[in-house]
Amino acid sequence: MGKRTGSRRRGAGTGAYTSPSHRHHGAINHPAPSVSGEGKVESLEHAPGRTASVVLVRGPAGEEIQMLASAGISTGDSVSLNAGPVLRGSLLPLQSIPDGVLVSNLEVKPFDGGRLVRAAGASAIVVAHSGGEVTVQLPSGQFKQFLETCRAQVGGIGGGGRLERPFIKAGKKVNAFRSLARAAFKVRGVAMNPVNHPHGGGAHQHVGRPSTVGSDAWPGQKVGRFSPQKKHSRRRSRGK
Repeated sequence: MGKRTGSRRRGAGTGAYTSPSHRHHGAINHPAPSVSGEGKVESLEHAPGRTASVVLVRGPAGEEIQMLASAGISTGDSVSLNAGPVLRGSLLPLQSIPDGVLVSNLEVKPFDGGRLVRAAGASAIVVAHSGGEVTVQLPSGQFKQFLETCRAQVGGIGGGGRLERPFIKAGKKVNAFRSLARAAFKVRGVAMNPVNHPHGGGAHQHVGRPSTVGSDAWPGQKVGRFSPQKKHSRRRSRGK
C-alpha cells in the first residue's frame, strides 16, 4: 500500500506540521495613528517564529507597543511614534524621512500596519520625494513609489548575518524550523522507496519515468516538474 508524499501529508499545516502558537508574540503591526509622541524601549525579546527580534516600547500614554527591532537599537532608547525627530527605530511617515535614510517595515497602503522589508537584516532606502509620493529602493533593487503618508521604521531590521551562523547539530535546526512551520530537511524522491514516492526504487537513483506531470494528475501523482502550459491562439475580434 502506497503512502502519501510529504507535501500531501503536510497539507495546510495540521498536527505535527503546525507552528506552536504559544511561542509567538502575535501579529506585529504599526500602532494606530492616534498614538503620537515619544516612546521608550523597555526590552528586546526573542521571537522564535520570526527571523528578527521584537522590542517592547512603552508609548506616551503608557501603552505597550510591540515593534520589530531595528539594527543597533538598545534598551532605554527613545523612538518617535508617528511624529517627532528622525531617531533609530522610530515610526514616521515617509514624508518626514529625508532622502538617503535606511527604512524598514514599510506600509504599502497608508495605515495597513507594515508589509514590506520585515526580515532580519533587510533594509530599504529613501531615494526621492516628489508630488506627494516617495520613491524607495527595495532590497531587491527595485524602485517603488509610495504615498507620502505611508509609514516606515527608521533603520534596517536587526539580526543581519544570521545565515552565517551554523546550526552545528541537526536537532537545533529541527527546533528552529518547527517554530517557522517549515520542514528542516527535504529528502529527494529518488532516494526514497517506491512505497513513499513515485520516483523511488530501482537499482540506482533515477526517476524511471517522465519527470513532467500534467496539471490534471491526481495529487499523489503530481510530483516532479509541471508540464509546460499549452499555448492558446488569441482570437482576434474582427470589426463588422
